[in-house]
Order: sequence, then structure tokens, then C-alpha cells
Amino acid sequence: MTFTGIPPAAFEFYERLQLDNSRTFWLANKKIYEAEVKGSIEDLLDELTSRYPKRGPFHIFRPYRDVRFAKDKTPYKENIGALGESEGGAGYYVHLNASGMFAGSGYYHMASDQLERFRTAVDAETTGAVLAKRLAEVTKAGFQVGAMDELKTAPRGYAKDHPRVEILRRKGLFVGKEWPRAKWMSTKAVADRVGQAWDAGNPVNAWLDKHVGPSTLPPDEHRR
Repeated sequence: MTFTGIPPAAFEFYERLQLDNSRTFWLANKKIYEAEVKGSIEDLLDELTSRYPKRGPFHIFRPYRDVRFAKDKTPYKENIGALGESEGGAGYYVHLNASGMFAGSGYYHMASDQLERFRTAVDAETTGAVLAKRLAEVTKAGFQVGAMDELKTAPRGYAKDHPRVEILRRKGLFVGKEWPRAKWMSTKAVADRVGQAWDAGNPVNAWLDKHVGPSTLPPDEHRR
């Protein structure tokens, strides 16, 4: 179907899930999830794929949480997210929850071989300074720079007072934008906003693709 926006019912579904994150609630409201939540995200991804064919195909994450080793045993994720990947290695992500939406791009989780290349390039004065400048520019433009995980201090072998220690501590790197729930989310403008957030990361992703690139480790080692 043609994407026309995210229906209010999608956000309301997650508002209610926050209050009752149970199998009973899920089964009673599964049709709403399939039609209003997952259905609208699928339509959005179809629109984004038509605009950015080299950033897909996109994969929607499962709604079930892995609670095997978690203290929090609630069974369902309180957001819906999707990810696509370019040939260069950058990931393109979007998610929706009760509060609003987020879209970003970058290297969300680097494998050990990627981290080694990343840190070497950040440490080098020429390449490291280029990345620092690009990150400063996207931050000034109002976009978020972050990582899913980072060290509390400099990685082993690097000085704690390194001029780019904040970048070195990261185990991934992305540029994104978070929006609180707003009326425009019920319109086609969502695809425009997501695309703008992804495009804002282009200079950083180009650096990452050039100096880091995809992992060459076997899948099992990559996951570790």
C-alpha cells in the first residue's frame, strides 16, 4: 500500500503496552499491532526503499524480548524498529514507540576487526581530525551523535587524555534524530524526515565506509 503516515493507533498501542506488557494484552491486541503498527512501518519501508534502493532491503526486528539473562522479564519490546544496510557497511535504522520516532545511520555495533580499524583511523591525526570535524558539523546542525555502547575510559593502548578520546571510547558510531510525537507523523512527511536524518549522516558514513568497512569475521565471531 502507499504510505500515508503513521496512524495515531500505532503510538497508542505502545502507550497501552507500557501499562500492560503481558501475553494477555498482546494476544488481545495483536490485530492492532499487525495492521496499525507493523503495517504502517512496512508501508514506510516500501516508500523508503523506492527512494533509497541501495540502503535496503530492510528488516523489521521481532517484537519479542530475549529475557533469558535479563532482570526485566517483560516479554515484548516497547518499540518497533527496522534496519537496512548499504554495500559499504553503514546501517540505516528507524523506530517508533509511544513517545515518537527516531531515525539514524552509521555503524551501530562494530565487530572486533572493525573496532581495530576504527580506532587506528581515529587515532591518526589526519583521518581522526577529519572525522572529528564532520561530527562537530552534524551536531551543530541539530543531529545526535552517539553509539549503542562505549567504554568508560580510553581503550587499552590509547592515552586517557587523547584529543579524540570521546570518539575512541565508542564501540559504534551513528548520526540520528529523535522526534517527539507530532501531527506530521500522521502524514507522508515521515518519509521525508527519516530521509533527511539518514542523509545528515552521509559524511560520517563515507568516512566509516572508507576507513572501517564491513567486518570480515565469520558470523559467530562477529556476534561475540
